[in-house]
Amino acid sequence: MSTAPTVYDVAERSGVSIATVSRVYRNPDSVRAQTRERVLAAARELGYVPSGNARGLASRSTGVLGLCFPDYADPDTDTGADDETDDNAAMLYSDQIIRGMERAARRHGYALLIAASLKGGPESLVAKVAGRVDGFAVLARTVPTEDLEVISRRLPVVMLAGPREIDHLDHIEAANSDGQRQLTHHLIEDHGLRRLTFIAGERDSPDAEARFRGYQEACRSAGLPVAEEPDLRVPMMTQAEGARAAGVLLDRDSAGPPQAMLFANDQMAAGALHALERRGVRVPGDVAVTGFDGIPLSRLVRPALTTVRQPMRRMGEEAVERLVRRLTGADSDEPMSLMLPVTPVHRESCGCGPAEVSGPAGPDSPGRESPETPAG
Repeated sequence: MSTAPTVYDVAERSGVSIATVSRVYRNPDSVRAQTRERVLAAARELGYVPSGNARGLASRSTGVLGLCFPDYADPDTDTGADDETDDNAAMLYSDQIIRGMERAARRHGYALLIAASLKGGPESLVAKVAGRVDGFAVLARTVPTEDLEVISRRLPVVMLAGPREIDHLDHIEAANSDGQRQLTHHLIEDHGLRRLTFIAGERDSPDAEARFRGYQEACRSAGLPVAEEPDLRVPMMTQAEGARAAGVLLDRDSAGPPQAMLFANDQMAAGALHALERRGVRVPGDVAVTGFDGIPLSRLVRPALTTVRQPMRRMGEEAVERLVRRLTGADSDEPMSLMLPVTPVHRESCGCGPAEVSGPAGPDSPGRESPETPAG
């Protein structure tokens, strides 16, 4: 690896003092916008990432790995209770990835630095996190591509979820499309449901879009009408939006209420179950409901939720293993792409019995995926 650029190089390239470069990263509001942009542009061109501490300056090693992800917090999932069961119920997708990363990081003697809600924040915040770690795991669409390009010149970076956006970076994702296709096929073939609806988030959620494609493929294979767009999109994939979506779908004056509501994640599906109960709609008697992710909440709601379980903790562990191999030189320079299988879990909300676990869905799934959480 070539010699890393320094603050002196950035100062010279941007035509400012070293102190000004330092202020751009430590207190960006204290520097005029035009000057700040010139410094940041120079840093991008050089591939400069500010070091986080003296140890990093001296040895280029911090003993820390980083994880950046969007803030998926759902206030409706926070029960406010203290017992372990309720704490587990509040765990979401990113929480499970964090657990997997923490477990693997400890095993290799690393600490984990976690940063959420970086999207839309100051560019220097991403750089500050990168300057304090030896390797970086980033959930798709969290950090701008141009920032990742700069960071990856200095650090190994693993992308999690979503489509592969940067070819030269390692990438780990789950078989979202395969899992949703298999679950949709189950509703059509095993339960005889024909009037299906799919509820997704905004288009910038690559995993949810992959799930919708799997839904489309299953409908097409069964000879059902294939919609170009989900039946409903919501701004945030939370319980509150899932409840609202269920009400909208029930009130539509079309060919009657749907036979099944397929939600792009478990949080929305859980909210829909509550809303349907309030309106006296029986699940699964009147309408089947399914989710995706397999968060602990999915087995604690009533009726227990049919879903597709992602190997979220395994994804976190694989990210750490990949970073450590890059840091120790154990891997070749060729980027790695790993597709993890998912596991459909058929429960009461679609009309099945408790926790009927289907075989794994995905291109590299030779056997049954071990559940990350008890199926209930």
